[in-house]
Amino acid sequence: MKETMGELRRTHGCGEVTEPGMQVVVGGFVQNVRNKNKIIFIVLRDRTGAVQMVFDENTDPELFEKAASCRSEYVLLVKGTSVTREAINPDMPTGRIEIRVEELRILAKADPTPFLIMDEVNAGEELRLKYRYLDLRRAPLQRNLIMRHKIAKCAREYFYAHDFIEIETPMMMRSTPEGARDYLIPSRVHPGEFYALPQSPQLYKQLLMVAGMERYIQIARCFRDEDLRADRQPEFTQIDLEMSYVDMDDILTLTEGFVQKLVKDVLGREVTLPLPRMSYAEAMSRFGSDKPDTRFAMELQDVSELVKDSAFGVFSGAVQSGGSVGCIVAKQAASQLSRKEIDKLTELVRGIGAKGLAFIRWSDEKPSCSFGKFFGEDELAALMDKIGCQQGDVALFIADRRAVTLSTLGALRLEVAKKLDIIPQDALNFLYITQMPFFEKDEETGNWMAMHHPFTMPEESCMPYLESDPERVTAKAFDLVLNGVELCSGSMRITDSELQARMFHALGMSEEEIQEKFGFLVEAYRFGAPPHGGLGIGLDRLAMVLCGAESLRDVVAFPKIKDASEVMSRCPAPVDKENLDVLGIMVKPNT
Repeated sequence: MKETMGELRRTHGCGEVTEPGMQVVVGGFVQNVRNKNKIIFIVLRDRTGAVQMVFDENTDPELFEKAASCRSEYVLLVKGTSVTREAINPDMPTGRIEIRVEELRILAKADPTPFLIMDEVNAGEELRLKYRYLDLRRAPLQRNLIMRHKIAKCAREYFYAHDFIEIETPMMMRSTPEGARDYLIPSRVHPGEFYALPQSPQLYKQLLMVAGMERYIQIARCFRDEDLRADRQPEFTQIDLEMSYVDMDDILTLTEGFVQKLVKDVLGREVTLPLPRMSYAEAMSRFGSDKPDTRFAMELQDVSELVKDSAFGVFSGAVQSGGSVGCIVAKQAASQLSRKEIDKLTELVRGIGAKGLAFIRWSDEKPSCSFGKFFGEDELAALMDKIGCQQGDVALFIADRRAVTLSTLGALRLEVAKKLDIIPQDALNFLYITQMPFFEKDEETGNWMAMHHPFTMPEESCMPYLESDPERVTAKAFDLVLNGVELCSGSMRITDSELQARMFHALGMSEEEIQEKFGFLVEAYRFGAPPHGGLGIGLDRLAMVLCGAESLRDVVAFPKIKDASEVMSRCPAPVDKENLDVLGIMVKPNT
């Protein structure tokens, strides 16, 4: 018969029993049982940690027998007194003590689990996701979720202290273009019409500024129907902010104050302010990325001018057609980057859009150069001198359109750094990227799109080029990057209805389309809007980086896998015909 707690109530977490002489009642899951006939040890764990219990010849025989029946993952409630252990376990925070048990209640028995509940588990991820509620019993995942909680708590404390008001915005809204496909919700009351789940609360928080709320915060759930990867989920959480009567420096200063408090409260470490800032153009030219990892060097170098007239047509042809030639130099890497490894890197760059990879590998007395027969001895020496390539180094070259050269070298830089294991894992390198381009070109359609969103304020000096030269337009926008991961995007907003309409037209939207999708926002601005700006901080990504996790799945309680399904509950799933008929929906069979 299943036992109950009765009058017993927990007084301590398992990890809180650290001194001898404590009268405690603890509860948790059985980690393991060691039965040595005359003595039984049971390790009990909860989210605070684990503690050992002991049953021996001094234990009541009936209680001893009950302890002998316990198995892994049984749920127990135990009353006893902590005593000093004979054999200290230095690997456990509670390893100096154990509990002599006076009362034991088995609250729930457990079947054998499909994998062992241990910090280091050998089971595959799909199995663990199928039994996610068991996987979440493991201490590493529990620590990650507790880290998320601490981040959210710190955010609320900080922004409340700076006069922000927490306001909820709708989860069902109008479908508006924000860079990804919407998740749609059919309406029963309005047949043939749909709500959308919010990709962000962007429009609503701007309207809250028009409403005079001045400072808004929300821990907001957001949804985007897009292909997944390690740092992306279809549903995610933002620390979402908007504020009035500010400029961009005000927003940056406030945000970095939060960063400083967060790292201090959560990690106990100091962050020096102000955070460094770098323009988008500089980030791309130095690191080949708009979210550069600055924890290591190996910066990009442009050698276009030096090789524009070389006999090597790959280099000279790229420059003459308006492209560029760039390289990275991996210092003292010749022993690790063998020809076989360079061949693997060549396949990598071809897979991301480059035509190939040229190299200089100087492992012996003379350097080995993939394009050496096209360069004279002095010409090659001048090139190596310019890029600082010395004996023991490897230089890797890309020649292509400038955008391809930079982005490929940026990806190559990260891959080489991982291979060489030169990235300091304990560093926290925060960086603001500023002076973002307003427009980016869709490579498939050739149309110009807003890099952030169409409500971003352009720099005043760029206003003449909105229609004539979109590539020259920069925005009052910024990203916050940590260790090569984008944590946050923000900007000042357009508050002039005429400028907003002009921006929509520059993005190729007709008057009818503007009114259909954004008419309510344009109309709101006609009633007066204070200058305002804001940002959204990715709570999931922030937790991932601070926890040192490799994937967002490690910091989300019930994550989706790469096909956007959830293994445990097997969703998405079919819906019966009756429910579809109510909504006026007919599902076409897959062909």
